[in-house]
Order: sequence, then structure tokens, then C-alpha cells
Amino acid sequence: MSELTEWESFYVIVGSSAGALIGLQFVVMTLIAEMPPLRLAEAGAAFATPTIVHFGSALLLSALLSAPWQAITLAAALWGLLGLSGAVYAMIITRRMRVQTAYRPLFEDWLFHAVLPLAAYALLVILAFAALYSTREALFGVGAAALLLLFISIHNAWDSIAYLVYVKKQDSDRDRR
Repeated sequence: MSELTEWESFYVIVGSSAGALIGLQFVVMTLIAEMPPLRLAEAGAAFATPTIVHFGSALLLSALLSAPWQAITLAAALWGLLGLSGAVYAMIITRRMRVQTAYRPLFEDWLFHAVLPLAAYALLVILAFAALYSTREALFGVGAAALLLLFISIHNAWDSIAYLVYVKKQDSDRDRR
């Protein structure tokens, strides 16, 4: 498909970025694991795990759209399925954010952990149907959704690390005194 061929370098960049950042996130989480124990298990399921899932979604989306498809139909169905799964996951994360007690989410947390991921995944579902009628425009939308997932993940990874390093480390230092 010539439409997808034109997007090859875009998805190489997005996919390799997502892959590298997944690895970096694992390194950081390993280093943070050496910190004194905190009540972070339930918060991790609400804040840390979704970051890896969104990075993985951007990587999977990049791989899907870099494949040599003969027609857009199957690719659109797969990215639509990814969008549907991601939207359900975003709703599960919203619930986890509400019930966890380790951290009280602020507006920015709700925006980057619930609203924007749901929007990106819902966009993929809508674009799966739009691709049948307007392939070129749908591919721009899928590119936007992939970038949104990547930027959401970068923001959330940084936010989590900054919180653990600056806020929780200071708390544990105070507790040791």
C-alpha cells in the first residue's frame, strides 16, 4: 500500500522511541525499587503499569503500520482492536486511580492517566472505521494517536519518577532522622 509506505520513517521513529523508553522505564523502576518500601503497589497499578502499556501500544501501532499490508482493511481492524482494548484499559485505570489510597490524584494526573489515553484509544477506534472511506486522513489521525500515546507515556514516566525521587525520598529521609 503506497499510503503506508509514505509513513515508514514516521513509525520507525515512534516505534524505536517507544521501545527505547520502555527499556529506560524498566531501568528506572529497578533503581526506585531499592528505595524504602512505600505503599505503592496499588498506586503502581494505577500509575506505573499504564505508562508501560501506553509505550507498548505506541510500539505495537508502529509495528502494525510498518507491515507490508496489501489493503488498509486488516490494518484498520487491528488498530481498531488496539483502540478498543486500550479504551477499556483506560477505564480500568480510571477506577484504579479512584480506589488507590497511596496518592491523591490532581487534575494533571486525571488528564494524563485517564482522559488523554482514553481519547487516544477512542480515536483509534473511530479511525478504524474512517479508514475505509478516507484512508489518507485516517492515517494522519493514527499518527496523531501514536504520538499522543508516546507523549502521554513520556509525561507519566517523568511525573512518576519525579514524584518518587523528590517527594517520597524526602519523606523517607525525614523518617530516618
